[in-house]
Amino acid sequence: MLKFLNQVGEYAKESFQAAKYIGQGLSVTFDHMRRRPITVQYPYEKLIPSERFRGRIHFEFDKCISCEVCVRVCPINLPVVDWEFNKDSKKKQLKHYSIDFGVCIFCGNCVEYCPTNCLSMTEEYELAAYERHELNFDNVALGRLPYKVTDDPMVTPMREFAYLPKGAIDPHEVSYTDRRAGLRPEEIIEK
Repeated sequence: MLKFLNQVGEYAKESFQAAKYIGQGLSVTFDHMRRRPITVQYPYEKLIPSERFRGRIHFEFDKCISCEVCVRVCPINLPVVDWEFNKDSKKKQLKHYSIDFGVCIFCGNCVEYCPTNCLSMTEEYELAAYERHELNFDNVALGRLPYKVTDDPMVTPMREFAYLPKGAIDPHEVSYTDRRAGLRPEEIIEK
């Protein structure tokens, strides 16, 4: 009889624990049901990158002086600068420039230390390719004008939650041209 009572007691304890765990799981589910949706229907809706986003690097061939500062400051020595010395003008003449985005860590050091500002970070983040060698961009591909999410007529641009205007909760209801919450850096400096 004692063995039977112990089994009933264990069964009741396990049933109570199971009900407790189911209640905990449902509390998490009900908590998430009250939150705003954060799903983005990707090909048709895209998030606008933040102001300091580091995307694909844009290169301006005419501004480059072949100083190779970008190669020296790069943690992985990534940019390949091919130049030859012009004896007439006694200056380096750039022949070829390339960056392999399959290896690039997008740290932005090359952009930061470039003395002629021929490198800049863009908002372009769609660099997917089927083969790895397609990610090696030469000076022609790097010189291509950057792609902006807001310029594509087939896509609905949306802001991230941190960049929505004050009081707005759903990015679907806000135009991407509306002013974001808070002050811009220039406005902070003015104050």
